[in-house]
Amino acid sequence: MVNLGTPEEPTSKAVRAYLKEFLSDIRVVDAPRFIWWFILRAILIIRPKPVSKAYKSIWTKDGSPLLVISKRQAKALQIQLNKDFKKDIPVALAMTYGNPSIETAALELRTKGVEKILILPMYPQYSSSTTAAIYDKLSDLLKLCPHLPEMRWIRDFHNDDRYIDALAQSAKQQWSKEGQSEKLLMSFHGVPERYTAKGDPYEHQCRETARLLSEKLELQPEQWACCFQSRFGREEWVKPYTDKTLEQWGAEGIKSVDVICPAFSADCLETLEEIQVENRDIFLEAGGQDYHYIPALNDNKDHIEMLSELVQQHSQGWN
Repeated sequence: MVNLGTPEEPTSKAVRAYLKEFLSDIRVVDAPRFIWWFILRAILIIRPKPVSKAYKSIWTKDGSPLLVISKRQAKALQIQLNKDFKKDIPVALAMTYGNPSIETAALELRTKGVEKILILPMYPQYSSSTTAAIYDKLSDLLKLCPHLPEMRWIRDFHNDDRYIDALAQSAKQQWSKEGQSEKLLMSFHGVPERYTAKGDPYEHQCRETARLLSEKLELQPEQWACCFQSRFGREEWVKPYTDKTLEQWGAEGIKSVDVICPAFSADCLETLEEIQVENRDIFLEAGGQDYHYIPALNDNKDHIEMLSELVQQHSQGWN
């Protein structure tokens, strides 16, 4: 089970180390290495302090929310798999950047005698900057391995009925407690437009997820929107932008908004700070009145059951 990663601590030093590893990956930033080296040096001077401040605002007594939730997910999935398979199915948690590393997780499975590995990227939508980065990391490790395990991948599950159902259920649970708002905004992590132009299917898969979820919730076209968040730099990213859309809605007289982030399987900095705090302020300052964030699926029972069914589907034929 692999997710993106998180700094070890909410400090400038730890954030700098994390950003250096993350932003050095050519899958994440595909700019020419010589030019990017100078830009990265500037980023590592300027960004760690404000980013560490953002992490401090969401940090828990047990650590980073992403890591804490991911550990709960891995534990819950192992229990569910053992129940469904009626045998012990080891689950190793890994982060593409930071710890626990992919190397650590792979060695953990190897020491248990595992010879068949199913890789479960916790990204419902495939992107070269996320899922493919896991492939690269694991491939580099396997170059040193004389006895290769048999491996399979869950490439994506953006249009899986069980995933859409879990998202719809989370929205309905929110509405049963708070009431349904005028608009539902489905916010996905953004990517530069040129990624789509080069053939990355991420944008199309996000829009497909949004369409399917709107149909499952029986929403009219004017009741929902698909947007993209977390852009940085000067180039054009996939539109519409989440912050600009919320600002426009507030100015147009929309009074209530619900926001869900279907690309995030676990709550993290981008949902708990950027969506729940920054974008809430943008909407309210523009004239909105009620703003509700619908939490990620995290370790919800239906989410874990859906992941277990995915594992069963992709491991068919393995003894």
